[in-house]
Amino acid sequence: MRISTIQQFNSGVRGIQDNYANASRTQEQISSGKRILSPADDPVATVRLLQLSQESNKLEQYSNNMTAANNSLAQEEAILNSVNNALQRVREIALEAGGGGLTNEDRQALATELGQREEELLDLFNSRNARGEYLFGGYQSNQAPFVKNPDGSYSYQGDEGQRSVQIAGSKTVALNDNGKELFVNVANVNRVLTSADAANTGSGRISLGVVENKNTYDDSFYPQGSVGIVIGANAASYEIVDSAGNPLVPPVTGALEENDEGGYDIRYAGVAVTLDGQLGAGDRFTIATGDSDPASDKRETRGVLATIANLRSTLETSTDSTEDKLHRRDVIAVTLDNLDNAMNSVLQVQTTIGARMNVIDSTQVQNDELSLINTSVTSELEDLDYAEALSRLSLQTVVLEAAQQSFVKVSGLSLFNLI
Repeated sequence: MRISTIQQFNSGVRGIQDNYANASRTQEQISSGKRILSPADDPVATVRLLQLSQESNKLEQYSNNMTAANNSLAQEEAILNSVNNALQRVREIALEAGGGGLTNEDRQALATELGQREEELLDLFNSRNARGEYLFGGYQSNQAPFVKNPDGSYSYQGDEGQRSVQIAGSKTVALNDNGKELFVNVANVNRVLTSADAANTGSGRISLGVVENKNTYDDSFYPQGSVGIVIGANAASYEIVDSAGNPLVPPVTGALEENDEGGYDIRYAGVAVTLDGQLGAGDRFTIATGDSDPASDKRETRGVLATIANLRSTLETSTDSTEDKLHRRDVIAVTLDNLDNAMNSVLQVQTTIGARMNVIDSTQVQNDELSLINTSVTSELEDLDYAEALSRLSLQTVVLEAAQQSFVKVSGLSLFNLI
């Protein structure tokens, strides 16, 4: 067998290069601590590592989303606490305004504080989060949700949406609550119209109507549209009649009994009214659903700011006349009930905020566990076994040295040495 000198030389060089490449690759693995330096090293493991990397990026994004959601909800909760404190102070002012010993100046002072509370609540309703987004505007987070109109009324400029972020593969959490549900769609106890017949012979007056039981009102009163109260003989009793003046079937009658304030409380189908003054036999009073006069604001809901503005306006213009005293009494009673409804609405939302924050906490724990598992699997796939690698490097170094020495020996063989 003939072996040419160039063939022998190339074979020796190639062997040295291969052994050097193997030793260099092992050295690079030891330096990086990674078993896989290129996809060719382990194609199956490389694909799996890519999937794990994508999952890790998702978990990291979910964690960022949870942090943002938790911060936004914590800020909203703090704002709602301030709203409740302001509403509680407004309630105290309403109770104080009902005192019989107050002068006009005292009521003006209370009205002034109510105006300040209005401004405070308006600012709270237009609060922003750390990113400059309005919390209570629904999806419309770039503009103030509540504005005060030139006539003193308030308008909601947002929508009824609720922004959410994804915190897990199939789980989202709401970042905010829209101001319409919170501060505008508050149950209004005074959503019925009341009036006294112009032909009445007595000086009796009917108070603002208050819906005490919504379910009964919806089922029994609302379908009728309106009913009348007819005073009986000697003004000692009353009877409820339909809108045409016909007695109801079965008849609804009752005795007129004075309350602590000298009036007569009458309740029918979830609605309560009070009759005051001198009643005459045959006098008639009407109670109707608010739908008959949309401009009267006798709707099922009334905004918090509208309720406070109504009380403030009443205190500003009220005098010590009998009519104003009775009207003030009715407005204060309605205001107190509406404020209670508003605070209950805020409390319900605070409860949901707490529930959402609990969901975030539990999801964070789950994501942390998934992240730990991913890290463990990734380590098993790509991390280097240093003991095996060092042993392999030692063997490769010996082989490389042997190849180098053998190359020197073999390359020294030549026929020219024998001439």
